[in-house]
Formats: sequence, C-alpha cells, structure tokens
Amino acid sequence: MGIHVVVAHWHARPEEADRLTEVLAQMVAPSRAEPGCLAYEVHRSTEDPSHHMLYEQYVDEDAYAAHQASDHFRDLAVARGFPLLASRERATFTLLPATTNEAS
Repeated sequence: MGIHVVVAHWHARPEEADRLTEVLAQMVAPSRAEPGCLAYEVHRSTEDPSHHMLYEQYVDEDAYAAHQASDHFRDLAVARGFPLLASRERATFTLLPATTNEAS
C-alpha cells in the first residue's frame, strides 16, 4: 500500500498560538521515536502565527493508528492541543514511488 502520509493544519485561537507551538514542539521527539514513524515535522506559518502545519510519514496506516493511540498523542495533542484550536483539517496521502526523467 505504500507509505502513509498525513498533512494536518491546526489553527489556534489567536491568543493560544504560542501555547499551541509549545505543545506541538513536545510532540516531535516521542512521535519520531515511534517504530512506524518515518517523519514528523511541525511548521508554523510566517504569515499567520496561529496556523501550524504538521507533515507526517508512517510505514503504513496501522503505524498511524498506533500514533493516534499513543499516550503522548492522547496527553499532548488531544488533552492539551485540541482545546487551543479554532479549527483543524487533516488529509492523508500515499507516497508515490520515486520516478526519474533521465535524458536518453
């Protein structure tokens, strides 16, 4: 099935933007340490400091499900992060195999 990719956009309430940044920063190390996690990157918009984008890669959908069931996800994201949000969107993708366009 391929590598499971998640792109999430978390929009904090404006007064909670810095607190959300702190919570998301705490998510990085334990998420990257998960056996099925290939990448976990948190970004903060330069145009809208309340907008955070997460880019995640997992070996498969089961590894992503394990991430969502982890203690750190429940304790940090669900219990501490979600209450700071104005909105949240998530999209999932499958990473396509690498291709090359070599000139003949």
